[in-house]
Amino acid sequence: MELRRTRSGKSVATISVASDRRDRQAPALFVDLIVWERHAEAAAEHLVKGQAVSFSGRFEPRAYTTSNNEPRVALEVHDAAIEYGPKPRTAETAPAATVATSSETTDGDDIPF
Repeated sequence: MELRRTRSGKSVATISVASDRRDRQAPALFVDLIVWERHAEAAAEHLVKGQAVSFSGRFEPRAYTTSNNEPRVALEVHDAAIEYGPKPRTAETAPAATVATSSETTDGDDIPF
């Protein structure tokens, strides 16, 4: 999880969530949850790596290019509503958040992730 602030001071967090697939041999599916302001602050304070979550929100695809110049699409859930599940037994006491400075982000809804 990464917690950042826009130039105007708004908090925004990107939370990467992994989901198992029916085919246990298939790799996990990753989805980024995008949350703002008090929801971002709460996630940074309480969420730990490996903790179960349920979420709802608006799916938005985001195109990007890999370092090998291969086009890919990432799935993001904007305006995510998150329900926190139990923490893993081996959970660290520290949250799984990193904080970026305001100079590393832009202002507004078009923050590059």
